[in-house]
Amino acid sequence: MFGNAPRPLWQRWIEPDELNRIPLACRTLLVEEDEPARRILFEAGIGAFFPPKLRERFGVQESEHVLLENLEALGVPPASIDVIVLSHLHFDHVGGVLTPYAEDRPPALAFPDAAYVVGEAAWERAKNPHSRDRASFIPELPGLLEATGRLEVVSGERSETLGPDYRLHRSDGHTPGLCLAEIPTDDGPVVFAADLIPGRAWMHLPITMGYDRYPERLIDEKEALLSDLVQRGGRLFFTHDPEVAMAEVVLDDRGRFGPGEQWATIERLGS
Repeated sequence: MFGNAPRPLWQRWIEPDELNRIPLACRTLLVEEDEPARRILFEAGIGAFFPPKLRERFGVQESEHVLLENLEALGVPPASIDVIVLSHLHFDHVGGVLTPYAEDRPPALAFPDAAYVVGEAAWERAKNPHSRDRASFIPELPGLLEATGRLEVVSGERSETLGPDYRLHRSDGHTPGLCLAEIPTDDGPVVFAADLIPGRAWMHLPITMGYDRYPERLIDEKEALLSDLVQRGGRLFFTHDPEVAMAEVVLDDRGRFGPGEQWATIERLGS
């Protein structure tokens, strides 16, 4: 998760367990709009699609579908989700769109009426993965999404499904065509940072992941996005940070980007 950064450095941020694993979240963001009335889910987390052996290998602690349970607790049944925005199609970001694993049942979509939005290059990568990242994808998922007839593959900054209020920032450093959705609020923009900046530690420009396809390009992409958000008073929403869901982007006296105000949970972003 920290690429070529040495352990004495990164363990100051996140303490590993006896197997050298670190705690990570697989966080999603629900946006409820009034006009038009609709519910948009940004990513879907890892879900519960893994068979027990793979769940143990990756250290997934919950056997239940946490996303579905959390949505139900909010009074949001799966059939009420109108749009799901997928930054890319690695399993820890999209597994939650599938129903829980069952030995005698093939994978199926858990959100029966949702439309799906994904970037064009990310879509092509999922259908034709490289041997380096083939294991990061769910082979059955592209066919299931296409079969809905509600899949939009986006090539630019705007999505017809989402509408003009949402902007999609493209990044290629982690995986081709990663889409970072920008959500407008009264308090400034919020960017769903996905795997470009998975948590607070990765706001530091030199820190990249071993999973990243082009680390140097990713650093340049981070710098451009963070500089822009500092100027516009923006915030980042973190997928993988185990403690913090969202943070203000600030630049310190040494010229380093980092988190300002931080939110462990978010109940409301504002309109």
